[in-house]
Amino acid sequence: MRVAVATPDYQTVGGHAGQARRWLVFEAAPGRTPTLAGQVELSKEQVFHHWRDEAGAHPLDGIAAVIAASAGEGFLRRMEKRGGVAVMTGETDPAAAVAAWCADAVTPPRPRPIGRLLCKVRDLFSEHR
Repeated sequence: MRVAVATPDYQTVGGHAGQARRWLVFEAAPGRTPTLAGQVELSKEQVFHHWRDEAGAHPLDGIAAVIAASAGEGFLRRMEKRGGVAVMTGETDPAAAVAAWCADAVTPPRPRPIGRLLCKVRDLFSEHR
């Protein structure tokens, strides 16, 4: 299965999934070491926060899961509608985050009370409610 990890620099797990432009795509399976399948850089229009599902195919279609340090409730619902799952983690290494997800041992994300509030406010005004 394919798993995408949000990243600011193609080296570490990135922050808010809905705003992420850079993604690492891994091939993964439980009990196996994830392998890097590629890098994806989304245009501004392709960023999930701005993406309109009726616009057609998305570069990350077919992904089983997306992993990031944070994600808003609107993004979580949107990924579920698209047939994928959004996973939040405190892990900073992308391959380790994918391996942990495959092993059902995800490192919980760091608490972000102010960030969570900002996500909720942003989701109130978002088109992907």
